[in-house]
Amino acid sequence: MTIACVRVGSPASLDTLLPATAEDPGQPGPGEIRVKLQASSLNYHDFAVVCGMIPTGPGRIPMSDGAGVVEAVGEGVTAFKPGDSVVSLFFPEWVDGAVSGNGFTRVPGDGVDGYARATVVTPESWFTSAPKGYSHAEAATLTCAGLTAWRALFCDNAIKPGDTVLVQGSGGVSVFALQFAKAAGAQVIATSSSDAKLDRLKALGADHLINYKETSAWGAKALELTGGAGVDCVVEIGGAGTLDQSMIAARVGGHVALIGVLAGYAGPVSTVTLMAKNLRVQGLTVGSRAQQLAMIAGIEANGIKPVISDHFPLANLADAFRHQAANAHFGKIVVDI
Repeated sequence: MTIACVRVGSPASLDTLLPATAEDPGQPGPGEIRVKLQASSLNYHDFAVVCGMIPTGPGRIPMSDGAGVVEAVGEGVTAFKPGDSVVSLFFPEWVDGAVSGNGFTRVPGDGVDGYARATVVTPESWFTSAPKGYSHAEAATLTCAGLTAWRALFCDNAIKPGDTVLVQGSGGVSVFALQFAKAAGAQVIATSSSDAKLDRLKALGADHLINYKETSAWGAKALELTGGAGVDCVVEIGGAGTLDQSMIAARVGGHVALIGVLAGYAGPVSTVTLMAKNLRVQGLTVGSRAQQLAMIAGIEANGIKPVISDHFPLANLADAFRHQAANAHFGKIVVDI
């Protein structure tokens, strides 16, 4: 028996990212679960894999995010039963504590086959329960983008009521960070190059808006909006191209969560600003199982729902990535399986 999937082509590109088949994984063994996947969602990391920027094994099945329903459980499984709604982990072997030393070697869709397929059999520890009341599409947005935003605000940092958070753009991580920060009672400054998207960010609760095409020195503008005090946390998705502005925006002793590289992989950094402000610039890649469980508890307590921009069928995964590359989305792009 075979199941539907999508595989990275050779050479890897959106043009060679095509529907394919894989062997049905069969029944779960001891400690394993069989999950009928219902949805995935797009992240920049997935885009880098399918376009060949991150080399993977030949014919890799991409996508780190997966959500679905448990079809069967193996001997000894206690966390789940058939019919349970579940969502995957980005680092399935990072349970808790310090960052895993295994890097991306076991990340689904990168080091091992991911969730662009109909069914998987994995260890039960590779999934957590989905938030109560979530659809599979909503749950699929949490694995990478949701947990990255959560860790930036509450694990590597400690955002509290009255703090100020700056978010960049309107992609998945930034929208989640806005929602989480507002739920925690923080003020949010949001940036975008689109006034239409800024209006949508305002509707989600953003307190201050900056169009960075009209205001190139947006770091100074953010500093001004805080009365010169600076923001407590910057969710930095641009990388080298925006880091200096983020440091200008930050308060003395502030935290810059370095998440993405959308504006450059490398470049000069104003080390004098870093030193003078005693800043903590911390790179982060998603989070642990314990952090995902804490995020889900926070989501359930506050009734937060993700913002889903668009849906694409699995067979049209390449078109979903083209839509992402065009920056035509707001929030998350979901793939229905």
